[in-house]
Amino acid sequence: MTQPATCLHAPAPPRCHGRWRGQLLASSLATGLWMLAPHASAQDAMLGTVLEEPGSAGLGFMFRTESSPYRDGGMREDFMPLYLYEGERFFLRANEAGVRVWRDDTMGVEAFVERRLEGYPEDEAPLSLEGMEVRNTGADLGARFYLKHGASRWDVSVRQDVSNLSHGTEARAGYAYTVQGDRWRLQPVALASWRSGDLNDYYYGVADFEARPDRPAYDAGAGWNATLALYGSYRIFSHWSLVGGAYVTKLSSQIRNSPVVDDDLQWGVMAGAAYDFGNGQVRWDEDSAPTYVKVFYGRDTDDGCHLVKIMTLSCVSLNDDDYTDIAGVHVGRPFVSRFNGWPLDLIGYVGLLHHDEKGRQPDSWQIDAYMKGFYYGFPWSHRVTTRLGFGIGLSYAERVPYTEVTTQAERERNTSKLLNYLEPSIDVSVGDIFGSKRWHDVYFGLAVSHRSGIFGSSQLLGTVDGGSNYIYAYLEAAF
Repeated sequence: MTQPATCLHAPAPPRCHGRWRGQLLASSLATGLWMLAPHASAQDAMLGTVLEEPGSAGLGFMFRTESSPYRDGGMREDFMPLYLYEGERFFLRANEAGVRVWRDDTMGVEAFVERRLEGYPEDEAPLSLEGMEVRNTGADLGARFYLKHGASRWDVSVRQDVSNLSHGTEARAGYAYTVQGDRWRLQPVALASWRSGDLNDYYYGVADFEARPDRPAYDAGAGWNATLALYGSYRIFSHWSLVGGAYVTKLSSQIRNSPVVDDDLQWGVMAGAAYDFGNGQVRWDEDSAPTYVKVFYGRDTDDGCHLVKIMTLSCVSLNDDDYTDIAGVHVGRPFVSRFNGWPLDLIGYVGLLHHDEKGRQPDSWQIDAYMKGFYYGFPWSHRVTTRLGFGIGLSYAERVPYTEVTTQAERERNTSKLLNYLEPSIDVSVGDIFGSKRWHDVYFGLAVSHRSGIFGSSQLLGTVDGGSNYIYAYLEAAF
């Protein structure tokens, strides 16, 4: 466990932190598995927060295997990155981000936007769907009311498609009971889900132009799904927990009667691990914590100049043919200073990036949210503070960037607006370079803005294999 440390010369206003609450994940991570189930209603986060302590943040991963509802779909596997944050007002729970509208000790109301993990990518469609239009993963805007009493929890939520795909609506109601020990937690769950005709028809209907002799046209109506599940977590170390679960969903007759659906039961299992950074003494919501503002400008790299080559300096060439530029602002707040007593700070960032597509397609905006670690324990840091950083998170583009469109088209791969985000960087203190204490917390550096789909293994990220790289220069200051 992290012990209190003496604050040393650090790149930001020094702050020491005490012991973290190591039991956070073991006592609450199983609740987050609601968002990791598939298109069935079990993906709801009805059990509330993943990290119950305000200001907590976590990272993890989940492997999921499920039976496909589509005929000849067989089993499908999915990798889910877990990005977790629980603030006093805002939260991020894997495929869901939202705001707490109101809450007290036993109940609350939340508004959220959620990635719908349903459908199939074009390059992985089963034979029964050959010739049909792609049914993409969508995005829902929703609201949730929850009520807690002892070990029981009730949850009611409604969500509406806002991605202009299904235009469908879904309402969910569920109950869960928690049984837990010092290190473990189990949660049996029962959940009912009403799905509108538009929602069912988009994912399981067959349009007239898609019909063929063995696949007649079908208009799916509204119906109810029912899910039984068991989720659990086990804390193996002070901050590491194993998480897993299993579920079975009874599909409505409106879905089962579709000519592209194979069975009225769908089941799945999942397993993974997550790390809770804890809240320390520095929290995103704390007014006295420093705020980091970064402004940057950059250009996309040449084809074949991927992230690993850039990080090892074996390829740093920029695109000179059909190049595009980026510019933006990222704002960060510290989560942990001197992580585990090491010269390592963890900072959470969110910001806007503008794509200048040079007339090749309309310009667009991009939102990035990520956790970044900075190591500054180099032998020369007492003279010139040098930070080596690496960030991981999510990136949502208003329009798929031109460089991704062209690269993926050449590879005959699909694209996604939502992708994983990685950001390696290196910078130095401007104040240390010029001998000015006033500018000590101003940094100049180089970084890579990298979007990818984790090798096409994540349904959350649109099963995209590929992405983009931009090398940029930046100035960052702590206020």
